[in-house]
Amino acid sequence: MARYDDLLDEEPPAPKRGWRSFVWRHLPAVTTSLLLALLMIVVLWPNVVITVPSGRVGVLWKRFNGFDIYCWCFVGRGTLLDPRELREEGLHIIAPWDRLFIYDLRLQSSSQSINAISKDGVNVTAQMNIRYQLAHRSVAVLHKFIGPKYLDTVVGPEIGSQAREVISKYTAEEVYTSRDAIQDQVRSSTQKSLGSNLNKLVQPEAMEQPDPKHYNDFLQGAIQILDTLVLSIELPPAIVNAINRQTEQFYLIQEYRFRVAREAEESKRKQIEANGIAAFQQTVSKGISDSYLRWRGIEATLMLAQSQNSKIIIIGAGKDGLPIILNAETAPGVTPPSGANGTQPPAAPAAPTESAPGSPPGGSSEAAPPAKSSNVSMPPASDKIQAAQPSAAATPSGAPAAPAAPSRSEASAAESILSRINGALHGSAPPPATPGEESKH
Repeated sequence: MARYDDLLDEEPPAPKRGWRSFVWRHLPAVTTSLLLALLMIVVLWPNVVITVPSGRVGVLWKRFNGFDIYCWCFVGRGTLLDPRELREEGLHIIAPWDRLFIYDLRLQSSSQSINAISKDGVNVTAQMNIRYQLAHRSVAVLHKFIGPKYLDTVVGPEIGSQAREVISKYTAEEVYTSRDAIQDQVRSSTQKSLGSNLNKLVQPEAMEQPDPKHYNDFLQGAIQILDTLVLSIELPPAIVNAINRQTEQFYLIQEYRFRVAREAEESKRKQIEANGIAAFQQTVSKGISDSYLRWRGIEATLMLAQSQNSKIIIIGAGKDGLPIILNAETAPGVTPPSGANGTQPPAAPAAPTESAPGSPPGGSSEAAPPAKSSNVSMPPASDKIQAAQPSAAATPSGAPAAPAAPSRSEASAAESILSRINGALHGSAPPPATPGEESKH
């Protein structure tokens, strides 16, 4: 067993050394440092890590002089004007005390209302749309001497001034109808004015960058005006109504001119048509004779007889024996037909009269031929007995039977019957029948 004196002479064991023991001993200080670092990252992250979106570019402003990793050179403080030092699309890390201004390089559009006075003193309100774009190489100089609000400070006022100047050269009616010319003049004059006036804003003595005079002409094409569109033009209502009435009268005058031209052409057409008809009649009349017309009438009669429709064919009293509608001649003592269709309307049946001796028998049954659904023909009435044929000799099919040699009494009776039929068709009174002829039939 060791004595107490021996235990006092022994040295105490050395403490263990390692990172775990160090952390354990300095745990409060390590925790505080981590929390402070995390807080700084959260607070400074938006100002240190910056993303440039698509179609945009960043202009860097440095607070202190220092080394720039983009050009591997020492740069001064202020806005970096060199186009090579612009921050393009993507992720960029900058010092927390510097700032990055982002500009849009895409096509941009802006609308504004402009009040102007026309050449004749009429108040005009024009709604215009401006489409413009920034030049990449001039963004840094534009940011230094104009700033992000270049639309309100430069483009808008310049467009308004040039539009008022252009509109003042036109009358109210011309402004109402000359939109394209106004658009082109406003765009060209605005672009020319911006190019000549913006360069006056460059001050080389205010630049901290080397070779400041190199950037004198950068603002001349910094803002490209692509077009200026006139969306609407508003005039006083009284002026608009007067212009509309004037336009209406103009088109009415044009309409009357076209009407006169149309009538003139129509007159020429009718004259040419009349000359053609006259020439046709003169040519055709040389080859048409009475025998040709008679032959064509016979052909038409045959076609009517051969038709399957129900019909009544009234034979005329001329020498040709053609139907009334085809017979150009009129029997002596017979009044021409006066019906609506060129035929004589049927006469009312005559009242039966007492027959005289020696006259042919008469009656209502003999005054008109029997109606048939097939072809029916009637022989023409003539003064000669040999040309007359009784209607009873027609066959049911419409073809006449072979005529027999008639006696004198039969011929006189047939002549009397045909004359009565012809008188009934042409509206003349039938001759009275004699008792002798009535007794014979």
